[in-house]
Amino acid sequence: MDAIPIDDITGLVLCGGRGTRMGGADKGLQTHQGMPLAMHAVLRLQGQVGHLMVNANRNLSAYESMGVPVWPDALPDFPGPLAGWLAGLEHCETPYLMALPCDTPGFPLDLVSRLAQALVAENADIAMVATVEDGRLQQQPVFCLMKSTLLESLVAFLHGGERKITAWTAQHRCASVTFDDADAFFNANTLADLQRLAGDAPA
Repeated sequence: MDAIPIDDITGLVLCGGRGTRMGGADKGLQTHQGMPLAMHAVLRLQGQVGHLMVNANRNLSAYESMGVPVWPDALPDFPGPLAGWLAGLEHCETPYLMALPCDTPGFPLDLVSRLAQALVAENADIAMVATVEDGRLQQQPVFCLMKSTLLESLVAFLHGGERKITAWTAQHRCASVTFDDADAFFNANTLADLQRLAGDAPA
């Protein structure tokens, strides 16, 4: 039996960034294996959660064509992933929200279930991914399962002018789940990264 019923979790694919390191391109719409990165994330996440939505600030109709609700940042001027989380929490109608970036198309198929197990087992408010890279544990906080009751806390944090994910998550009880396959969380920040994902460039 799942630690958290799948219908109690809403998935949020974050596509709201400026895409600065990709020359200002809308990252979620960049093509990987013939399909936009965001669509890869939607399809990979849909079997792991009961509901889905996308956070985007540009090309909203293109994202809406993926068949899920699309919500822009609740704050202006691309303030970062936490603004996307805020938009997600404001529109989340389930007890939990699972947020992840659009630029990591190979994330594990047991991602949500493992985070859910840890969140319940540790009586946590938030469960986030960690990977081991070069022998060191590396937090991947953008991959995050959180209780939707954290909305008020995030509103207060952002309106205080803060923007750093780990500074907010540190205010809450967090569980960390280590995934052995760090490559599954490789993200395409640049066009070269996108080529590497496709196997067209050396690692």
